[in-house]
Amino acid sequence: MAADHTHLRPWRSIERRKSRKIRVGTVEVGGDAPITVQSMTNTLTSDAAATLEQIRQLEEAGADIVRVSCPDVESTAAFKTIARESRVPLVADIHFHYKRGIEAAQAGAACLRINPGNIGSADRVRDVIQAARDHGCSMRIGVNAGSLERELLEKYGEPCPDAMVESALNHARILQDHDFHEFKISVKASDPFMTVAAYHQLSERIDCPLHLGVTEAGALRTGTVKSSIGIGSMLWAGIGDTIRVSLAADPVEEIKVGFDILKSLGLRHRGVNIIACPSCARQGFNVIKTVEALEARLAHISQPMSLSIIGCVVNGPGEALMTDLGFTGGGAGSGMVYMAGKADHKQSNDGMIDHIVELVEQRAAELKAAEASEAIAAE
Repeated sequence: MAADHTHLRPWRSIERRKSRKIRVGTVEVGGDAPITVQSMTNTLTSDAAATLEQIRQLEEAGADIVRVSCPDVESTAAFKTIARESRVPLVADIHFHYKRGIEAAQAGAACLRINPGNIGSADRVRDVIQAARDHGCSMRIGVNAGSLERELLEKYGEPCPDAMVESALNHARILQDHDFHEFKISVKASDPFMTVAAYHQLSERIDCPLHLGVTEAGALRTGTVKSSIGIGSMLWAGIGDTIRVSLAADPVEEIKVGFDILKSLGLRHRGVNIIACPSCARQGFNVIKTVEALEARLAHISQPMSLSIIGCVVNGPGEALMTDLGFTGGGAGSGMVYMAGKADHKQSNDGMIDHIVELVEQRAAELKAAEASEAIAAE
């Protein structure tokens, strides 16, 4: 492994906001727990088989938590099968019909997500709280700028951070008044400026875990950029305990982007982090096609490691110094392979992709074996 120089870089440190810890099923959220990554299914929940297949795809991509919409009786009926067979904890997404929340809790939800602006009266919210308590569910108060309570819109004139925070705190107070503290809060908007401002305000007003996201961020490319700016800036400020990237794309992409955001900030590592140059006329091999091929062939690796793929010797040796594995282009159809930051051996460009994949898989197997040994020793 490459040397850990974190202690030499105080400018890279992020001090996380102190929050209390809750549980979503078997997953801890908040406190000193790792920042979790989640997504949401887009299948018909009433189709249990299709929903479970998508959940498994999300789990394979690394999802810690998956949210499932429960809009009708057919959905909550199917949710019982889905929750029983899912290997990751599920959040039941509840809107408009408070009884769906009660049914989802009974069916095995690990968490209930309610939008206080559209679930109904305080009495209905209280009924959902009781169901959560009875069945060991945590809850998420999900405030969205697009569905704020009418009285708050009249008070503030339009959706704004103050209105979102007031909504969140009003509903948190209901939970707290009923001695229910297993909850987290989100205050999302499609405008990243509004979103970030709301989370900063909220983070100073309450100690519960915060679920981050820029809602309805857009398509894969534009939504990734918007989410990275919004979520990334909050995480950099130490705010956030779980994240969901909202993309109009395959939900698996949300998990990938979520982990990429965490990796870029050094907050959590999963899989191979490829550091690559944009390429230029100096490149000794086709960097872009090589990286594209490596990303596809290394997607199954979950053990964290870093890999530098640099086209020439201008920056290659320096980048390789900081990564677990590296390849730097040279001349005459070959380049240098670096192991743990040191030049190790030459490799032809023709067989370079296969060779790197083999090295990464070997390293992943070593890391997995070490993790297993540590787990046995800890028992």
